[in-house]
Formats: sequence, structure tokens, C-alpha cells
Amino acid sequence: MRALVYRGNGELALEDRPVPVLRDEKDAIVEVTLTTICSSDIHIRRGAVPRAVPGTILGHEFVGRVVQIGNAVKKVKPGDRVAVNVETFCGECFFCRRGYVNNCTDAHGGWALGCRIDGGQAEYVRIPFADNGLTVIPDSVTDEQALFVGDILSTGFWAARIGEISPADTVAVIGAGPTGLCTMLCARLYTPARIIAVDTDEFRLNLALARGLADVGLVPGRDDIEGAIRKLTQGRGADTVLEVAGGADTFQTAWKIARPNAVVVVVAMYEEAQPLPLPEMYGKNLIFKTGGVDGCYCQEIMDLIACGKLNTDFLITHRCGLDQILDAYEIFEKKKDHVIKFAVRP
Repeated sequence: MRALVYRGNGELALEDRPVPVLRDEKDAIVEVTLTTICSSDIHIRRGAVPRAVPGTILGHEFVGRVVQIGNAVKKVKPGDRVAVNVETFCGECFFCRRGYVNNCTDAHGGWALGCRIDGGQAEYVRIPFADNGLTVIPDSVTDEQALFVGDILSTGFWAARIGEISPADTVAVIGAGPTGLCTMLCARLYTPARIIAVDTDEFRLNLALARGLADVGLVPGRDDIEGAIRKLTQGRGADTVLEVAGGADTFQTAWKIARPNAVVVVVAMYEEAQPLPLPEMYGKNLIFKTGGVDGCYCQEIMDLIACGKLNTDFLITHRCGLDQILDAYEIFEKKKDHVIKFAVRP
């Protein structure tokens, strides 16, 4: 089968690889029907993910069809269309039992697919702990509609959930890329009074405004971000800040635009260490929530898609085949042609 492989030192290559086989009774083999490129794949390519193993097939955001299951798999069967969770989790360890599946203590727990074990930018993929990692796609939901369930929609849903958003709050989302747009979409579920989007890309901001995901769009350098948000909130600042950008100074912006006693959720993956200037923060009494997504709400997300409460169709701006994925990486990484997300068909 054809697969995109991370060779290390910034090198990616399409290779011929053997079709994966079951290794454990809890495994499933999935034929990939649609996959995509994530910003985390770009971080791997740049060497910013130390855990990434050279020689691994990339891809952790995809959907497919189950073709084979191990003897212990009960929730899916061959022929089922499925969305795949970005995280691998046993469901039984200390952290999994408390819903912290990103911290699963299994050897392949947490973000493994496309990072430490072979992922889904290929024709077939092996899914460990298939009962936990696969969500059946109902007939009324297309592959494109389900494509983002296991990663960026899970991230946005998790971020909004832990952000403690109350009705009529002001929510600021830093970053209007694919994950930022999903975060805004999920924050809407909590009926805030307004969502303020902050990004340097005016096209993406305008998309967020046009889709009703944001009510206000602010551009660093063009706008006084802190001043504008204070003006909108009677001088207080945002009730919840969701930092999804991971830029050089976006963490500093996040805590500065938050009101005292606000929740600041750091969703972004940074490529450099971020300073925590506690003397400057003193007295703001901020609550920081950080780290990787706990992707354990895929069924709820799928249900919301099926009933029309979540719609990410607009995110897919480009389509191609697996044989064109290296060109797609170039376009996606450099944000050419107003790309938001690719749908890649093996």
C-alpha cells in the first residue's frame, strides 16, 4: 500500500508499505477512505515533536471502513464506517478511568497514531484499543462531515468544555486556523454573548465572521487587542480565553486579555518555551488549563453533527489524492491559496 512516511530531519516521502495486520485481540484494521493534514504533522516535520519516531506513517485525523477486528473487539464490526480518535487509550488505567485519556499509561497511550505508531495517511491502518478509538459514522453523516471528529473537533469541544463558559459570557479565541474555527464552533454551544476572534490572517477572520462563529474579529498590529476587548467588556477583559494559535507572543496576549478570575485554556502546541511572568499576573487570580485534548467525547460530537448542531463542511477548501499529498503539505504549511483543510482520498 502507499503511505506518507516521516523519515526524520524534515523529510517526508511516499513509500510502499505492507498492509498492517492485527497484533492484539483489541485491534482493528481500517481501510482509510478520507484523511487530512494537521498542523501537528507540520510540527513533526519541523522536528518540534521529540516523541515522533522516524519511519512512522503520518496522519492522525481520518475516517475509514473497518475490514478486520480482533477477537476482543465488541463495538465495531467489519463494514462499519468509522471516525478515528487522535488518541489511543486503554480505558482502564488511573487516568483513563477519570477521563484523562491523553495521559493513558499504556505504552501506546495518548497521541500515538502518526507520531509513535503508524497513522492514517495511508490506504490501511491498524487501530489499537479499537472499541475506544473508533466511533461509528451514521448513514446520515458523510465522510467529509465526520473527518474532523477525532481531532480538531474533539480539541475544540474539549477546550470549550473545560473553559467554564456560561451563557452571556465574552469568549476570546486566539487563532482562527482550523482548530480555532472548531473551537469557536463548539464555544457557540454554550451560548456566550459574544465570541472575539484574534488572528493575523484577515481571510480566516472574515470566514469566522461570515459563518457566525465569531462576532468580532481583531488583527494584531492593526488593532489594539487589549484595548478593544476591554472596551467591549466594560473594562474587565474576557471571561474565558481559548489560546489556539501557538504563536511567538500569543500566550502573553491570552493572559493579558483575560479578566481577573478568568479561565485561560491553552490548546496550542508551542515550538518554544513560554515564560510565565507571575509578578505581572499577580492579583489577576487566573485559572490556567493546559495540555493535549482528552478526546473522549467523539460519540457526543458525532451525535451533534448528525442532528445539525455542528457543521464543519466549510473547513474543507482543498481536495486531492494520496499521490498528491506532498504538494498538499506545501500548500497547507505555507497557507497558500487561502487553504483551511485538505480532504485527501487514498
